[in-house]
Amino acid sequence: MVTSRELLALGEQVGTRLQARGETVGVAESAAGGLIAAALLAVPGASTYFRGGAVVYTGYARAGFLRLPATLTDLRPDTEPYAALMARTVRDVLESTWGIGETGAAGPTGSRYGDPPGHVCVAVSGPLEKAATVRTGVAERVVNMERFATAALRLLLDALGPA
Repeated sequence: MVTSRELLALGEQVGTRLQARGETVGVAESAAGGLIAAALLAVPGASTYFRGGAVVYTGYARAGFLRLPATLTDLRPDTEPYAALMARTVRDVLESTWGIGETGAAGPTGSRYGDPPGHVCVAVSGPLEKAATVRTGVAERVVNMERFATAALRLLLDALGPA
C-alpha cells in the first residue's frame, strides 16, 4: 500500500512535535489498517515517541491487545465514545502520554452497525481528550483508509497545539 505525501507529512509533524515535547503515543486503529502507525514510524527517531500500536479490527484483537472484552454490550463500535475508549485504553496499556483510537467503515460497503462506507470516528486521549466523526462520502477502501489515518493524525496535531 502506498501512503500519501500528506499522510507522511502529518506523521512527520506529529513525530517532530512529540519529540520536542518529550511525549509518547500509542495507537489502536481498526479500519485504517495500520496506516496511522506507519505514518508515525516513517519518521527517523520514531522510537523516542512511538510506544506501539495495534490493528484491533476484530473482537479477538480488541481482547488480546487492549484487554477489552471481545464483545462490548454497552458501547457500539464506530462511534466517538468507542474511539475514545480505544484511545484511553491504548494510552493506559502502553503507558504513553497520548493514545489514538480509530474505528470506522472503510468500504466498499458500510458497517454492520448501519454506518455508510467512509464513516470513521477518531479520538485522542492524553493531557486532553478530543474526538471527531468524519464521513468521506466515498466507498473506495484504500482512499478511506488513508483519509481515516489523516483524520486521526490531524486530531492529535490539533490536540498538541502550536509548535
